Amino acid sequence: MHIPDGILPAAVAIGGYGMTGGVTWFSLRQIDRDKNSQENIPKASLLTAAFFAASSIHIPVPPTSVHLVLNGLLGAVLGYYAFPAILVGLFFQAVVFGHGGLSTLGINAILMGVPALIAGYAFQVRELLGPESKLWTGIFGFLAGAIGVGLTASIFFSLIITNIPADIYVQAEKTAIYALMLAQIPLMAIEGMFTAMVALFLERVKPEMLRS
Repeated sequence: MHIPDGILPAAVAIGGYGMTGGVTWFSLRQIDRDKNSQENIPKASLLTAAFFAASSIHIPVPPTSVHLVLNGLLGAVLGYYAFPAILVGLFFQAVVFGHGGLSTLGINAILMGVPALIAGYAFQVRELLGPESKLWTGIFGFLAGAIGVGLTASIFFSLIITNIPADIYVQAEKTAIYALMLAQIPLMAIEGMFTAMVALFLERVKPEMLRS
């Protein structure tokens, strides 16, 4: 669900950079308040690498294919570190794989980074219900993974459907976009289950990684 160069108007792309600058500043400000920020950097680096590599793992969902996003997982495990981690991962995905583009880096960061933060907030609700409960860890892990992909797909759909270039066949493009959005529904379930499994594994072997 990367938006490539040349799809969005320049004003939207510039606005994406402006919003990304604001959210990055907010995230870094929250990170600066973290007493364990130095200890959390290796964890953030590891998951940044996982996010970077995830776009190369494609899952066939006829009539198209989708790739893992993992922004919900990053939000659940990293919290405020997730947004800058995703921003760095997207930059390298654009440069190395050609996924997305540099002109749309800002909007893609909002597309995937803001849902990651929301997924992180959702995952933290489990701490009110019992952070050591496997049931709540699994449930909110699933929700975090599904929310990350679901919100990203919704923002992607809204941006693309309202900015289809006038020089292409609009109806055919809309049909392709609808098919792509339908393919995200099973991806939401896949990412939800994957995030839940990772959360349950970490709860068992290294529970401090899931503490906010």
